Amino acid sequence: MSSNGRGSAGKPGSAGKTGSAGKTAQLDEVSKKIIEQLQVDGRRSYAEIGKAVGLSEAAVRQRVQKLTEAGVMQVVAVTDPMQLGFYRQAMIGIRATGDTRVLADQLAEIPAVDYVVLTAGSFDILAEVVCENDDELIALLNSQIRLLEGVVSTETFVYLKLHKQLYNWGTR
Repeated sequence: MSSNGRGSAGKPGSAGKTGSAGKTAQLDEVSKKIIEQLQVDGRRSYAEIGKAVGLSEAAVRQRVQKLTEAGVMQVVAVTDPMQLGFYRQAMIGIRATGDTRVLADQLAEIPAVDYVVLTAGSFDILAEVVCENDDELIALLNSQIRLLEGVVSTETFVYLKLHKQLYNWGTR
């Protein structure tokens, strides 16, 4: 996962690359309920989930394995970057030339980058980074990101305070 370990059951992109308007998983109501149970508490036992959704522990285990293998969800530890010594977070807007997918792949390989998305608008790519301090952010920008082929310009939005971040939007 990312350098800061953020993620949760059902977070887009947490199980790898997500497609655009491609094939979506067709989930039955029981699978949706299992995902919602894990979004509330990723450590909930299969037996507890089974009681809540009306399945045996083995059936829940099997469904969770299938959902995970299919890339529908991933269950990981969600951490607070500040508690781990990462005091600087920022979103970097990148204007690019060439194939933005190639550049996005290169950005995704950088350990400090934990989120990369192709966008429409004034930026071609948004990349979220987590650094220990401002000096590390400056080095990341100047020694890695801005040197990548295709980067025309960057604009950095430093996070002053993370006001809300949830991954429990359910399965709709």
